Parts: sequence; C-alpha cells; structure tokens
Amino acid sequence: MEITLDSPLDMHLHLREGAMLRQVAPLSARHFAGAVVMPNLVPPVDSLERLRAYRAAILEAVAPLTFMPWMTLFFRPYPEEVLAAARREIIGVKLYPEGVTTNSAGGVRDLEAVEETLARMERLGIPLLVHGETHGFVLDREAEFLPIYARWAERFPRLTIVMEHITTAAALDLLDRYPNLAATVTVHHLLTTLDDVAGGLLQPHLFCKPIPKRPEDRAALQAAALRAHPRLMFGSDSAPHPRERKEAAACAAGVFSAPVALALLAELFARHEALANLQAFVSDNARRVYGVTPPARRVRLARRPWQAPERYGDVVPFYHGQTLEWQVIDVEP
Repeated sequence: MEITLDSPLDMHLHLREGAMLRQVAPLSARHFAGAVVMPNLVPPVDSLERLRAYRAAILEAVAPLTFMPWMTLFFRPYPEEVLAAARREIIGVKLYPEGVTTNSAGGVRDLEAVEETLARMERLGIPLLVHGETHGFVLDREAEFLPIYARWAERFPRLTIVMEHITTAAALDLLDRYPNLAATVTVHHLLTTLDDVAGGLLQPHLFCKPIPKRPEDRAALQAAALRAHPRLMFGSDSAPHPRERKEAAACAAGVFSAPVALALLAELFARHEALANLQAFVSDNARRVYGVTPPARRVRLARRPWQAPERYGDVVPFYHGQTLEWQVIDVEP
C-alpha cells in the first residue's frame, strides 16, 4: 500500500538556532515543502532585521533542499507602519501569554491590551497565531482560554485566528462556531493521552505544552483530522531539546517529531481507512486557510516497517526505537 502527497506542509515548527538549527532543519525539509516557523527564540524574533537573519540561517541550514520557511513575528504592540512593512515577509504574528511555555517570558501579560494591535492586523490581513493557554490548573488551561478566542473572533470577524496545537474536544466545538477560526493539531496529540506521559513511569520525551489530555479528547481530535475538517491543519509543534534537558529534573517541554511525523500520520489514516483525506490534512487545508502556494514536492510513503532511530545527534525523537509501519520512500524533487 502506498500514497503520494503533494507538497506536505508543517504549519507549526520549532527550529531553534545555531548547531541545533543545522541539525534538525534538514529533517523537516526532507519531508515537508514548507513550514510555519515559530519566533520564540532568545531573544525573540520581534523585528524585521531579526526575522530576515533567521530566515537566511534556516535557508542556509536546509540547502540544497527546496523548503519554504514561512516566518512569524513574536507578538508585541507593533505600530501599524511596522506591521505594514512586515506584511509581505511574514505569514502571521504569534501570541504567547507570558510564561506559558518555552521561551515565552516576553509574552503578553494583559490579554485585553492587545486588541489595538489585533485591529491593525485585521486591517492589514495578517493572521494571528496563538498559544491558547492560561496559567490555571494544567488540564484546564486550554479550556479556560477558549472564551478569549471567542471574544476575539467576534470583535475581529475579518481576522484569521489560528488556535495552535489544540488538545481538547471543546476547542473543536469552538472551531465550528466561528468561520474566522482555524487550528493546528500535532501528531503527538493525535496519538497520546496524559496517561502515556505520566500514567506509569514518567516519559520525559512525551512531555510537552500543552500536555496531552483525556482519551475522549484524543478521539475527538482524531475524528476531526481523519475527516479532514476544512479548517484543521497539521502542525507538528516539533520542538527539539538536547537529551540532557529532557532527561532532567527540570524537564524541558517539547516533543521532537519531525523525522517520523508523516510516517505516523500515514499509519493512523491507513488504520482508519482515511488515507484519501491525508492530503487535505497535511497540505490542502493550510493552503486555503493561509492563501499560500508551497514549493512543488511529491512525497511517496509506503507500508514498509522500519525502526525509528534512538537519536538524531543529541535529540531523542518521538517513537524512538519503535517499529513504524509506514515510511517515506521517495521525495521529488
């Protein structure tokens, strides 16, 4: 059994900087024609100068592969002239509540104070990408943020708002209520629950933010992805950390899934007899939501078992050492 995908896309990706960028970026560029690159570096990507330098570093790291890094700015109250100047060079602006996840110390403290900037983005047609969690009880953080999404969707009906890496059935319900909402979902949230992370011995390489939720949430996410909900897109949230930062008392949040994501998605969709919908989930929906045209890429996958590596350099991947039923067997060009 085989499937060929036309320009698969990763609409939420962390590539880091320096040696880590050079190590992990080619692994995404081999399988994906493009990706939305997150700006939460240290310091964050919050100026055109910083953005252009980061984009150049990414392209250098993936050469000679053809890969489109769609860049984002880290949210702050940008003047309209700055947003207007950046408009052609960014796919959106990424909002992090302060301290809610990795490298978000410079994020937003007052969520009501952002609306003047949101109005500017709406006028200019710049999408808003959001890590939608509060600082409440860990299982409730996404649910507590949903009323904020609803308020913004109602106040700014022409603003495209992307709910990043959703983890709950309630987020899907909200997605169906507002046509200007879209969402990404990760492969690890489609395959795991909190029980996989902490139900037995703690599994540090499955720890991420937002954390996986309950089995019923995973089932709802799977159902929406498998039927290719038109405003649900694949975004890996692949977030590499060195092994010593994961296997540590202060475990870093992030799942490194880039090398295995397409194989695991093909396995999931095949198991549920939904392979015909994989193209929409990993590419077509994103093209429509964002209005982008990716580089040409044909990726062929086949049902051929292989074992995921234990390491890529000093980074441990999702499903490390396990047998995957599908694999990428050919990429053109």
